[in-house]
Amino acid sequence: MSENTKKNQGYGVVKISEDVVGVIAGIAASEIEGIQGLHPTLTGGITQVVTGKRNVTKGVKVTVGEQDAIIDMVVSIEYGFRIPEVVKKAQSNVKETVETITGLKVSAVNVYVNNIFVKENDQKTKEK
Repeated sequence: MSENTKKNQGYGVVKISEDVVGVIAGIAASEIEGIQGLHPTLTGGITQVVTGKRNVTKGVKVTVGEQDAIIDMVVSIEYGFRIPEVVKKAQSNVKETVETITGLKVSAVNVYVNNIFVKENDQKTKEK
């Protein structure tokens, strides 16, 4: 677990874990209408299956530097939503939320859409 170090004026050192930034980013992305969910990367999914532990930051990878962060996330979009619009809203919300809560500058939010989610009701309606 890597940590970012921020120095405060005479009060001590504040360390923000990449996992914390990942949780914040995941929650911020899931707040956007059209985002069905985040998905673990291949290695994250295998780790979850083997260890049985649920990864709270599934689908989110954070690289924290001295003063900035780069966030990569893998998402599923609900069918019927315009992908570019949903992704743009997610990027904006993640950037704003992480910067507000942590004080870090987010230099990039990379969103990878790997799935389209079709609601069961829509599938049953189409079959009839």
